[in-house]
Amino acid sequence: MLISDNYLNLMIVNNKKMLSFRKQFKLRKFTRNNKISRPMTRLKEGMKAPSFEGIDQDGKTVRLSDFSGKKLVLYFYPKDSTPGCTMEACNLRDNFKSLLDEGFSIVGVSADSEKSHKNFALKYSLPFPLIADTSKTILNDYGVWKEKSLYGKTFLGIARTTFIINESGIIDRIIEKVETKKHAEQIFKLYK
Repeated sequence: MLISDNYLNLMIVNNKKMLSFRKQFKLRKFTRNNKISRPMTRLKEGMKAPSFEGIDQDGKTVRLSDFSGKKLVLYFYPKDSTPGCTMEACNLRDNFKSLLDEGFSIVGVSADSEKSHKNFALKYSLPFPLIADTSKTILNDYGVWKEKSLYGKTFLGIARTTFIINESGIIDRIIEKVETKKHAEQIFKLYK
């Protein structure tokens, strides 16, 4: 965290004031990778999908442009090998052929490393790419890196969200209330 000269002077000149400041606000260590990088217009259905490029679990580059002319299920999930994320990934795996038959491609994105994604994909036989967005660029571009709260504590994390992008690169549907055990069914219901 960068500290300005005024902040240092305040700390040196008035220790009591600094103590009360520290009691009021719990200071967190912020790095370039764990903050929301810029305020962004909230993505909505009908908007052009932000272009992205990332590395998957096999070290291959995956871009939005690779799916031009295809429908893309771009799903964001918090963490590899956690119960909810595993249920969601396995549900998409189990319905992978049906989704392909309906013209959908699938790409998962989280902030985990390529190695973590590789282990996750191998353990659960996932047939689709998982982008390792450790820099959180794609997460921020899609507005899913958000402040969350759990048991009264706030933290930054990934809001489980799925974007369905049509053949022209336009966001067709956004699913914010993902049912991890029935995610493929949610997608199919939207296109009946």
